Amino acid sequence: MSENRFYATGRRKSAVARVWIQPGTGKFTVNGRDFENYFPTPTRRMVIEAPMTILERQGEYDIMCTVKGGGVSGQAGAVRHALARALVAGDEELRVVLRKNGFLTRDARKVERKKYGQPGARKKFQFSKR
Repeated sequence: MSENRFYATGRRKSAVARVWIQPGTGKFTVNGRDFENYFPTPTRRMVIEAPMTILERQGEYDIMCTVKGGGVSGQAGAVRHALARALVAGDEELRVVLRKNGFLTRDARKVERKKYGQPGARKKFQFSKR
């Protein structure tokens, strides 16, 4: 690995993202596609770019990431988590700011499993006295 290229893994729900960052012009690719193509909604892009916005470092890094599993929301959260961790790998002083804003904490919420003999995770069949 080169000296100025940093790697990190991020997770959210059942999605896993791997991110590599290096100083550059701000090129952002996800699974070989352009960032705006892969995440077309502005909300998802805002979620992902939040760590860069807080640090005021938009356009300073070339970001390449691969993400798999889960849905669009989980993938966006996974990329955000990985991006924040990669930034800390590059500069340890950023840890305080990113930790305070909650970007380094893995969101542990997952879908609850369905229980046997019932229609869903929490839903129960209607009780009948007679």
